[in-house]
Amino acid sequence: MFGLFRKSSQAERDRAAAIKQMVREILALGEETTISVSEIQCGDAACPGTETVILVMQPGVKTRAYKVLAPLLEVERAEVEQALAG
Repeated sequence: MFGLFRKSSQAERDRAAAIKQMVREILALGEETTISVSEIQCGDAACPGTETVILVMQPGVKTRAYKVLAPLLEVERAEVEQALAG
């Protein structure tokens, strides 16, 4: 899990980069768009636990947030496509 007190592993960094590329391809985004991928652990009992959050930040457009209900290292392209479509 990414966090303030722990460095991400190389595998996590690689997977985050792969997810960013998926998002860029699926949404046909240019290099001017910033994409952030983070794994978070929700502390609320109603939350599903660990999830991956994707932020898409385009100049002049409100930031869009998407969630995949899976840990970063387990996120598959189909889940990214589903999150971006919903």
